[in-house]
Amino acid sequence: MPSELLTERQGAVLILTISDPDTRNTLSEAVITAGIEALSTAESDDDVRCVVLRGAGQHFCAGGNLQGLMARRQAGPPAQARMLERLNQWVEALRACPKPVLAAVEGAAAGAGFSLTLACDMIVAAEDAKFILSYAKLGLSPDGGASWQLLRALPRQAVQQMVWLAEPVSARQLQGWGIVNAVTEPGNALAVALRLADRLSAMAPNAVASGKELLNAAADQPLNAQLGAERDHFIVNLFHANGGEGIQAFVGKRAPRFE
Repeated sequence: MPSELLTERQGAVLILTISDPDTRNTLSEAVITAGIEALSTAESDDDVRCVVLRGAGQHFCAGGNLQGLMARRQAGPPAQARMLERLNQWVEALRACPKPVLAAVEGAAAGAGFSLTLACDMIVAAEDAKFILSYAKLGLSPDGGASWQLLRALPRQAVQQMVWLAEPVSARQLQGWGIVNAVTEPGNALAVALRLADRLSAMAPNAVASGKELLNAAADQPLNAQLGAERDHFIVNLFHANGGEGIQAFVGKRAPRFE
């Protein structure tokens, strides 16, 4: 039975769980399609303020299912291309979603599983979590945009080592590099991610969305274009109802009530 995506609401937080523990939650087309649809639904639902992506059981996601890869290898390149295009659409949806998306990582996040964590806005990982960029030992290369994401955060040599040697990288090492935001005791990644999601859910959603949009664009824009974008976002947010509420709450020394 292929993996599935389970959805659960906890207050303003939507939890997405990749579920196939027997294969360490490898990806299927059904999971990827459901992930894209879930983010689209979350984007249009004002009651959802934050999304948490996790894996069922003791692992996050081991990437592609090897049996599925073998089947698509027999079917020919177009079959694998379709699968990768869907994966790419999910990665782009995670990046483009105006609401915060957090990864809660236990155990292995390998291949496309690592790529999915990197597409999230923040990563909470258990102390014993392991991240593997590629399957070079199987004669395969990275997918899901991980090389693009990592090369914008780390020196080329560090990323090249991960690509070629395919050695596990620890949560602590990634935290030292500024990629993992928080490291927890094993089994506590989801709980810590949910506490962080609750904090984000209490913030002004328009300002949160602006912050994500600005950061997504910053790396590929010249300074003058980014300055203009920041000006435009700031004015929109200042004159939004939440801008007035935030200022009044600060002056009145009370907690803001954002809409």
